[in-house]
Amino acid sequence: MTQPMALFPLPSTSDRAEQARAVCLRLLTVRARTRAELETQLAKRGYTEDVSAAVLDRLTHVGLIDDEDFAEQWVRSRRLHAGKGKRALAAELRHKGVDNEVITAALSGIDAGTERTRAEQLVRDKLRREKLGDPGDRDAENKVARRLVGMLARRGYSQTMALDVVTAELANERERRRV
Repeated sequence: MTQPMALFPLPSTSDRAEQARAVCLRLLTVRARTRAELETQLAKRGYTEDVSAAVLDRLTHVGLIDDEDFAEQWVRSRRLHAGKGKRALAAELRHKGVDNEVITAALSGIDAGTERTRAEQLVRDKLRREKLGDPGDRDAENKVARRLVGMLARRGYSQTMALDVVTAELANERERRRV
């Protein structure tokens, strides 16, 4: 008696590796990704760890996966376009599975002065659109200050820096509007 043929034969390991590679390449055409992100996507699709590791090792070897380069690009882009501070950038990179040493290296180019300058620019941009009310209206001014400090805090700036920057920029804006 002969064995019945399976309706859906199981793919071989090389077929699964080729499928996993295709999944990774498709994901990488949309945007750069970390090794951990690709690993997660492959696991969601049911690829075994050995198939995933082999495919990811090969993509790393040919330079399509580079967590250091990803982290540097991410930091540059998010600082420029979203105005993120060091704390927020570190959290985002950790969430994407980047190692702490790589995160530290990517953030090493941002010193306190650079971070403060970016925070000042963000506050100035927002202040131009704010109504400060009468010069003696402390309630309106406090409301604007709370809103601006909150905006900086959500972007990863320390509370101390946010308060200093907002206080100084509010004074500058009041002086600018007075003239």
